[in-house]
Amino acid sequence: MREADVKAIVMATLIEQDRVRRSDIDAVVVKTIATVLTSFGFEEGDQRELRADFQHLRRWRKSVEQAQSYTFKAVITVIATGFVGAIWLGIKATLGK
Repeated sequence: MREADVKAIVMATLIEQDRVRRSDIDAVVVKTIATVLTSFGFEEGDQRELRADFQHLRRWRKSVEQAQSYTFKAVITVIATGFVGAIWLGIKATLGK
């Protein structure tokens, strides 16, 4: 047996061990995620339900963010209107004397 043959056998063995190790890791990760989702009340076959729940949460979050934006704009408008009204009343009072 030549040195190149030994290197090829060792390399093939290492590659196979790495493949097996990665598949074991993938299996553990999948099982862990399934366990976590099950502990939250999601069954394994409920991917559509889970996706719909996340889509609903995203729509709700975006609508809340939009409402906050409109509220901020409304508050700024009310403050600016009050300030302009106060100036107008001041000018009217000054000119009316």
